[in-house]
Amino acid sequence: MDAAQMIPEIEIVEMTLADAADAFASGVTAEALTRAFLARVEAYNPRYNALIIMNPEALADARASDARRAAGASLGPLDGVPVVIKDPMDMAGLPTTAGWRFLSAKAGGVDLIPETDSPVVARMRAAGCVMLGKTNVPVLSATGSHANDSWAGPTLNAAAPGSLPGGSSAGTATAVGLSLAVLGLAEETGGSIQNPASAQGLVGIKPTFALVPNAGVVPLAGSTRDVVGPIARCVRDAALTLDVLAGYTAADPKTVAGIGRRPKGGYAAKLAPDALKGKRLGLYGPGWRDLALSAEATALYARAQGELTACGATLVADPFAGSGFADLGEPTPGLNHFDARGMESVAYDLQLYLRRLGPSAALRTVEAFAAATKAEDAFAPGGVLHYLHAIPAFAPILADPDTPPDLSDFLALREAYLDIFDRVMAEHGLDGLVFPQMRDELPPLHGGRAINETTVCEINIAGLPGVTVPAGFYASGAPFNLIFVGPMWSEAELLGFAYAYESATHHRRAPALAG
Repeated sequence: MDAAQMIPEIEIVEMTLADAADAFASGVTAEALTRAFLARVEAYNPRYNALIIMNPEALADARASDARRAAGASLGPLDGVPVVIKDPMDMAGLPTTAGWRFLSAKAGGVDLIPETDSPVVARMRAAGCVMLGKTNVPVLSATGSHANDSWAGPTLNAAAPGSLPGGSSAGTATAVGLSLAVLGLAEETGGSIQNPASAQGLVGIKPTFALVPNAGVVPLAGSTRDVVGPIARCVRDAALTLDVLAGYTAADPKTVAGIGRRPKGGYAAKLAPDALKGKRLGLYGPGWRDLALSAEATALYARAQGELTACGATLVADPFAGSGFADLGEPTPGLNHFDARGMESVAYDLQLYLRRLGPSAALRTVEAFAAATKAEDAFAPGGVLHYLHAIPAFAPILADPDTPPDLSDFLALREAYLDIFDRVMAEHGLDGLVFPQMRDELPPLHGGRAINETTVCEINIAGLPGVTVPAGFYASGAPFNLIFVGPMWSEAELLGFAYAYESATHHRRAPALAG
């Protein structure tokens, strides 16, 4: 009998944590569940290219979970559950490639092999997750639209294979959308959780800056903007995963800011079908950003507003009008409304990251990193991060990555955003905002166009949280998602809103897949 015949019939398509718990309770083992997901990876990953590095210890980890469950010592709702991890997050003993051929031995470069897990991976491991492998990203996670320039090749969108999958967490979103895993970890500097989750009709949490540690993750703006969060198929799963990820660790001192901020009872504590009743939510308009929605996005948003009103919410049109909020944006030249401020810290953050890899790592300084990648210098003309030279503070940080950088301009900008945001929320008595996450339909997979979103950079620079949730489909079949945005540390409330909307509408649907 071959291995495929030994796998029991387990329904894993659209499996949630609740479904996994039911399967375990009925006698399904974590090993059997893991084998079922690995078989699905084998069937579909060659076409969609979501996972690029498999974890050889996955089945051993599943068997360890089974032993704990048999002993009555399960670690919680994620124990034994197959998940995926975004490639730039360090997993001890596995390469971290950041999508770049120079950092992949498979592509002729040099492998970066960390000696320790990143804190978020360590927390998933401590929760008993079975980490199937690492997922595809574009070079240095430097685009929020796709993974087309990865050494491993493009990742396809599970819901719309001819369209952009969202980036840079393209592989994680596609793996979750395809049901190659129950859920996955993503990371965002400028849209890399919001965009792929929305592009593939999934739930994504972009957490408050410093709630979740990002040490041990290849940085773009580790000191200022980078956040790690989950992508899942339902709100409850995302909330339970945030419970695992959030909180202080000495490995990432900025997480001290979140002490006392986690909700009593966890991030699922406010998940209720009536969580939108009596809430006041602000709507998208030129006061937030003076860029209009397409006609079809406007119609879908209008339909969603009717659904929100039916859930008991009161909607407030363009509450940021006249506030000066939109005037704070300063798109970086040559980019699609992308404001890169805060990313000037990248060289300093990269130095910290490389040192953390451990003494056996092939590259341990920015200087060594630059030498190894000089054929395609990321910061030179034509490089994926050359645009950072438009930020005055970038050059001195690049010249001296050992010295803690002067980020006073960025911090003043963050304070300005937060001041206006808090004032508008108070003046209008708002509990949150609800926008279409994208202004129009997804562009084609190839052709050079980027995703047009509504909240990227505003909430990245301000450090605010957002939760995306499926809200329907364009006529083409491409997903349409909402994003709920709120004050810092308001994830539990936003998850409650998203859960109530999800419960009332059930817009998520499994995609039709090609082998």
